[in-house]
Amino acid sequence: MSLNSTPSAERLHISLFGCRNAGKSSLVNALTNQDVSVVSETKGTTTDPVIKSMELLPIGPVVIIDTPGFDDEGDLGEKRVKKTKETLGRTDLAILVVDATVGLKNDDHILIDLFKSLSIPYLIVMNKEDLLEDEKRNPDYIYVSSTAKKGLYELKELIGKKGVKAVNEKHLLADLVDEGDTVILVIPIDESAPKGRIILPQQMAIRDLLDSHAQALCVQVNELDAAINSLKRPPKMVVTDSQAFKEVAKIVPDNILLTSFSILMARYKGFLETAVEGVSHIKNLKDGDVVLISEGCTHHRQCGDIGTVKLPRWLKMTNDVAFTIETSSGKGFPDDLSPYQLVIHCGGCMVNEREMQTRLKRAITQDVPFTNYGIAIAYMNGILERSLSPFPHLQDMIKD
Repeated sequence: MSLNSTPSAERLHISLFGCRNAGKSSLVNALTNQDVSVVSETKGTTTDPVIKSMELLPIGPVVIIDTPGFDDEGDLGEKRVKKTKETLGRTDLAILVVDATVGLKNDDHILIDLFKSLSIPYLIVMNKEDLLEDEKRNPDYIYVSSTAKKGLYELKELIGKKGVKAVNEKHLLADLVDEGDTVILVIPIDESAPKGRIILPQQMAIRDLLDSHAQALCVQVNELDAAINSLKRPPKMVVTDSQAFKEVAKIVPDNILLTSFSILMARYKGFLETAVEGVSHIKNLKDGDVVLISEGCTHHRQCGDIGTVKLPRWLKMTNDVAFTIETSSGKGFPDDLSPYQLVIHCGGCMVNEREMQTRLKRAITQDVPFTNYGIAIAYMNGILERSLSPFPHLQDMIKD
């Protein structure tokens, strides 16, 4: 996979913050060597976050986000500032852009406090360096000029040092297999499968196995039994689409590890243990409770949609009480989770880890149980312990 084809969720998210006319948009354009953001002397030209995927050496694939001015005013300005604050939830590295001729304002200090409270690494960049006298420079900041193209190389080097992310140390399942192992991937091709391609977690699994010199054998459900029996030695593991969990579990012998793409994604995004802890609240739902089913992506809903059709149906079959289902998708995850007694989230393949952790922390802070599609489906089919067979410590946790 080339750097240009790296999914957005797997890129380092670098967001530029600051007051109006600090030169954020000019700096984005200078860093990317493209006219990504509209530049004007008029305050508040950037009205919504502008997002650009690119390669930024020495880091590699990144997402650059240009945000509206944090000091915007009026009713419309307040909405723009709200959008800027929402961007913090998916920011891996923040760059505070300051007009060097003006210096740090109160809103800049507020932003710095937000970075610190959210544990977001940040840099303070003094822009418009070409308009400064030498004696006015502060050695604690980095100085650049977007228009004169000064200091950009040094800034990129500093971003590289500050924002290096150990993507190569993260694995979907490579750390669960050895060289030469065979893993069967069960990929149903039904009405919910995207035409002409397979979804991101399935792509990631295949690439992870290839990088590990393990073998990926891709089948549909009705081909699984023959595939297992055709192998000279049993596969190390079977990974299935969660919607086929019940059928697949009946086919796979107990001596073969079994899990789902959604469960692997929950581990990859850092919330698997919380998802396991939260799933038992399904049985505690009561009349009048509200369950939020949330997806990180937006897509066309179909008749057999998992979030709006299948999960609600399985929930009703598991706990036949009069609870209500609400859904969210894309960036529309609610700030206020107090109306909900349970959140069931997808694997999060289309949101970066920072945003996934932001959503998770929001639920934990508001004391709302949080689980995910794969864990919930396994639980409702009575095979939760079986689905966690690659993770013995989690099996022990649910036994306790």
